[in-house]
Amino acid sequence: MSFRERISIVRSGLFKVLTVRWTGQVTDGIFQSALASFVLFSPERQANPVSAAIAFAVVLLPYSVVGPYVGTLLAQYSRQRIVQFSNFARAIDLAIIAPLLRNGITGFALTLAVLVAFGINRLILAGLSAGLPSVVLKEKLVGSNALAVTGGTIGVVLGGGIGIGLKKFFDQTISSNHSDSAMIFAAVVGYLLAGFSTRRLRKLEIGPHAQEGPTDKAGWSEMVEGFHILKSHGDSLRAISATAIQRGGLTALTMMVLILERNTFHSSSNPDAGLAGFAQVLTVAGIGIALGAFLAPMIVARIGRHSAIRIASFIGIPALLAWDLNTNIALMFIAAFVLALSGQVVKVTSDALVQNKIHDEYRGRVFAFYDVAVNGAIVSGGLLGAILLPASGDSFALPLIISGLFALSSTVLLRNSKFSAHSL
Repeated sequence: MSFRERISIVRSGLFKVLTVRWTGQVTDGIFQSALASFVLFSPERQANPVSAAIAFAVVLLPYSVVGPYVGTLLAQYSRQRIVQFSNFARAIDLAIIAPLLRNGITGFALTLAVLVAFGINRLILAGLSAGLPSVVLKEKLVGSNALAVTGGTIGVVLGGGIGIGLKKFFDQTISSNHSDSAMIFAAVVGYLLAGFSTRRLRKLEIGPHAQEGPTDKAGWSEMVEGFHILKSHGDSLRAISATAIQRGGLTALTMMVLILERNTFHSSSNPDAGLAGFAQVLTVAGIGIALGAFLAPMIVARIGRHSAIRIASFIGIPALLAWDLNTNIALMFIAAFVLALSGQVVKVTSDALVQNKIHDEYRGRVFAFYDVAVNGAIVSGGLLGAILLPASGDSFALPLIISGLFALSSTVLLRNSKFSAHSL
């Protein structure tokens, strides 16, 4: 590749969008590892399924509340400006969270600040995703989605590793709460960098464009309209439903792994070992995600989007059942890898299918519904985990139920007679 070609890539709209997205998501990993350390892996606090479910709900609630209104904002105002100022606002919010963690405050103030942080995050990711079709050719959407989502997921895992490394470094000289606070300040710097990198995009480079125009619908009304639009696009609606089932199931399984690492595979008196073990599982899952995203465009090119989603929804079941029959660390790693790989194929392929089938004019409303559906499923997965998981995290019923849901998704929801390239 010539020097001129390298410069062209660096200056491309896609590269600029990915720089903003990945910088923010590496920082997300640092932020989330600090919260996990403080809330779930603190020596002063015992982790259990209910506390884990509450933590997941706190993280996801803003997505469900803010989600329906995101499309309206992104259709009326510069997405570049929204993403830029949202990153700066998130940095300010974390500068408030840091002293709360330093002083061991766990009440309403911390919960509210965390809700604000994740609500802002939803707006940023939605803005960048909505703007992606503006900087890539339509036929490149599958690959670009895979690159954006996968790179971001790897970024979160990498950021989590950086956060754990910072935690171990700071713990040598300061208290646990103080080291968590220092990690938060590191995240403040990351979000500021993401905000400044957004300035490389032109004001309307990622939209909105004239044809998207403002709508007289807003909030939940827009989301409902998105659902009604989807009723005439049966394959898109089924793809969204399959993605929601995948994400809900993976959330419950993530809770199971977290509790196992915290209370069973390691001594509950050694939360640092549990945190490190959980990070290792996430790393293996991150590798699966990367491979899934790499393979997705090739699989789609060979068998089509519809078959790719159907097969990927089913392929993780054997590994999950094997782990269920023998809950050991080796099978857990295998299941994490296979489920992450297959889940990523479902997600990036479904995103591209919806983006291709839904016209620009309606895409914001459809994705508003998409977001709420997926986040609702994730919260439901957390609730299922809270109900079925014992304090040890070792549950036979939970993986079995999730395997059944994945099987129903693949064989009934995505059956060829209803879910095919010929669907309306």
